[in-house]
Amino acid sequence: MPVLPARPPADADPEPACPPEPAAMGGRARRAISMAVRIFGTVGLMALTLRHVDWPNLFALLGTVDWRWWGAGLALCVIVQLLASTRWAALARPIGFHYPLSVFIRRFFEGQFFSLCLPTSIGGDVVKAYRLAGTTRGRVLAGCTVLADRLSGLAALGVIAVTALIGNQWSMSMAMTLMVGASILAAVLLAARLVVGHLDSIATLLPARFGLRGIVASLLPYQQRPRLITSAIVWSLLVQMGGALVVDAVGKSIGTDLPVSFWFAAVPLVALAMVLPISIGGVGVREGGLAVLLAPYGVPSEKAVAIGLLWFLTSIVCGLLGGMMFLADRHPIPSADAPGEGNAGPARPSR
Repeated sequence: MPVLPARPPADADPEPACPPEPAAMGGRARRAISMAVRIFGTVGLMALTLRHVDWPNLFALLGTVDWRWWGAGLALCVIVQLLASTRWAALARPIGFHYPLSVFIRRFFEGQFFSLCLPTSIGGDVVKAYRLAGTTRGRVLAGCTVLADRLSGLAALGVIAVTALIGNQWSMSMAMTLMVGASILAAVLLAARLVVGHLDSIATLLPARFGLRGIVASLLPYQQRPRLITSAIVWSLLVQMGGALVVDAVGKSIGTDLPVSFWFAAVPLVALAMVLPISIGGVGVREGGLAVLLAPYGVPSEKAVAIGLLWFLTSIVCGLLGGMMFLADRHPIPSADAPGEGNAGPARPSR
């Protein structure tokens, strides 16, 4: 008869479970710390911003909103999202994502929705990449397009903010300001062209342990197509100028009548500050930044906070549109349509 292994005694301790991998524990700890920092940052920034706010005046202002102006701002916000979706499509199609523009529009709005729902600022970007492709390789490339889209937007923000600040500081005429802006844009486009053309060399120079090396390496598909990034920056100028016009309309809804040139300087600066991972959804950064920038123009804190809240409301409504799109179409793109399924995908640049 075969000998069966002896059963452990009934009172024996069960075999201890395997401890979690250190890397997984470290990742969870970092996420928990990041979330705690964002929560405390949001609460702290809002407390600091609201410290000198006259609450009765704030509620009175919110009760006098001209919703026609706010509605115009919301309509502009939707148009801006459509332009941003078109920019993303221009970056994604040449490297294998041959989808109709409607697909990029749905995925972009869905990303806006999840950016409001998820605790981190990149949550919406992850969802966009995941929903655009059905394979792991396709999602890696989709993430590359999302990152390129983000970087081109930041470059355009910098161009508009610096141009408007110089124009306001030196009281330049519109023609002179446009000339300065064109010069800054030309310098940024040249720098982008040079950087994108040498991404492989830059990635090699960065230490492997640095996360920045992985970010640079993820952009390698664009090294053979440097014109895509430069054209995306031009698209981004339209997107960012549209964002400034959105806040201008929101400001007019509660009686703030400042020149558009001010918003071209203020909105990019606030948007750049909102990129910092110190709050959830930019809450506190948006309102506090506007309070600081509007104070020299005699705008009281409660009006600046009201503009920030109404600006945030337009983002919420646009995000809810994305949520409805997600509920209407929760199926990702079929795997066969993703780059890497049935085609070789973009070639890596030769070294």
